[in-house]
Amino acid sequence: MPRHLRLGVGARSLATAAIRRGDLAGAAEPEAVASTTPQRKTTADYNRLLAGYARAARPGGRRDRLLADARHLFDRIPRPDAVSYNTLLSCHFAAGDVRGARDLFAAMPATARNVTSWNTMLSGLSRSGAVGEARAVFLAMPARNSISWNAMVSCFAHAGDMCAAEECFEDAPDKENAVLWTAMVSGYMDSGHVEKAMQFFEAMPVRSLVSWNAVVAGYVKNSRAEDALWVFKTMVRDADVRPNESTLSSVLLGCSNLSALGFGRQVHQWCTKLPLSRRVTAGTSLVSMYCKCGDLDGACKLFSEMRIRDVIAWNAMISGYAHHGDGREAIELFEKMKSQGVEPNWITFVAVLTACIHTGMCDFGMQCFERMQEVYGIEARVDHYSCMVDLLCRAGSLERAVSLIRSMPFQPHPSAYGTLLNASRVYKNMEFAEFAAGKLIEQNPQNAGAYVQLANIYAVANQWADVSRVRRWMKDNAVVKTPGYSWVEINGVIHVFRSNDRLHPQLSLIHERLCQLEERMKAMGYVPDLDFALHDVDESLKVQMLMRHSEKLAIAFGLLSTAPGITLRIFKNLRVCGDCHTAAKLISKIEDREIILRDTTRFHHFRSGHCSCGDYW
Repeated sequence: MPRHLRLGVGARSLATAAIRRGDLAGAAEPEAVASTTPQRKTTADYNRLLAGYARAARPGGRRDRLLADARHLFDRIPRPDAVSYNTLLSCHFAAGDVRGARDLFAAMPATARNVTSWNTMLSGLSRSGAVGEARAVFLAMPARNSISWNAMVSCFAHAGDMCAAEECFEDAPDKENAVLWTAMVSGYMDSGHVEKAMQFFEAMPVRSLVSWNAVVAGYVKNSRAEDALWVFKTMVRDADVRPNESTLSSVLLGCSNLSALGFGRQVHQWCTKLPLSRRVTAGTSLVSMYCKCGDLDGACKLFSEMRIRDVIAWNAMISGYAHHGDGREAIELFEKMKSQGVEPNWITFVAVLTACIHTGMCDFGMQCFERMQEVYGIEARVDHYSCMVDLLCRAGSLERAVSLIRSMPFQPHPSAYGTLLNASRVYKNMEFAEFAAGKLIEQNPQNAGAYVQLANIYAVANQWADVSRVRRWMKDNAVVKTPGYSWVEINGVIHVFRSNDRLHPQLSLIHERLCQLEERMKAMGYVPDLDFALHDVDESLKVQMLMRHSEKLAIAFGLLSTAPGITLRIFKNLRVCGDCHTAAKLISKIEDREIILRDTTRFHHFRSGHCSCGDYW
């Protein structure tokens, strides 16, 4: 082969390799070498490099520059063909430039506009949320294929218009297409119509991995994590598909929501047999699951074994430390992350600020908030402001917290008012409690927690007339109080307890164990805190009601069901009450056990009569 032809082929191979690894600058260099030889670049050569820009121009800091480079490259093609135009059209949509895509499509020569051009336009408009325009393109198409129908059904489904999606689905000529059916499953799951989604799933002629993933993720999204785990088991056992990172992420989130540590460990063991386990996304999902299920040591071990860690992985571990009350470890990990050249993002600072909240590092948290904007150029979001409100409340600066809420450049998140409401309970500030509760109810009149918290604050102050007024307010607004319950996983079985539970088969043994614990606690100075028996009843009945709180029932059952020394992990759907918090500290000392209790705010690690939260939560 002549030397100049060998140079051209070699440069083309180097360019292709560079494109595949995302090195567009490296791809351009061999192109320049080729241009100095008699071998001229073909349109196909240009199209390959253009395709690299289309893949790289995703939302992010470089997308405008990449699009400009792609346009410049396109302008250098002597005879652009249909592939050239369609690829540049994809570049515009990938970079979020919908207007530029419209202009390019309108300017395309008739010879270059084919069904792929129309489908690219249809899919791009669908992803951009331009439903009406996408439908107009679909109706104007001179010819349609299965991709066209899939895109239109998906467009309607993502927009929540399931009537239009189903109508389009019925008109589609190819009913054997798994993508078409999956769009319907995902659409109904996203809109909360789980049973309708499952009708489509059960009727599917062919199921792909994406179809199974849509069901697992849909169940988790609709707070039916147990069903999600059952579908995953069925998928692994019976389906002719191999789960991927998306499957793993959904099923581990389901484990986190259920606090099903045992099942999460089984998933971990299963995925270690696959190459999947070496990917950063899989490792991050597992780290997050272990953190949320109360096994911080397991999360730390897994994190230390990860060969590659991106910012999401670092965030998961920092956040895990934060919610378990290990604030100093979270800060140390944050510093280590920066030293290894990983740039923090806005989520990193939410995790760091949360760590400061849960460990009382108020001054450091305020410094982080300032440095985030001044040093890293990260604009403060509502989540950061909510953390700052929490920090100020933690420091007892309720007036400054209220001032910050009122000065926010956007609508405060309900969590900011919730934090203020709880702090007002701790510091017994009725004025701010009423302000916070009023704002919460104004934002969401069905927010049962706001009414209940306010009623509890009135009850502690023995203002029973105000308690009755709040309860009438709830009744008038048809607000239903969320019942409190706790649960514990024993040998893979989750046992759920409600306050004053009457259903558990071992209730008599549980009450007997609680009576024994109560006697030993009283010998250590325990006095029931009647401020948390929020009913206007006789004192002896209040004491009995306190000992039947769901947290205490779950702890007692855990003690009965496990060997001495085994760590207990208890989970609660509401905030742990002060009396149960005191009792858990004493029980941990009496039984010489670690008791890990997760409520809606954080994890509490009770060891030898102390708690990781420092008695503030």
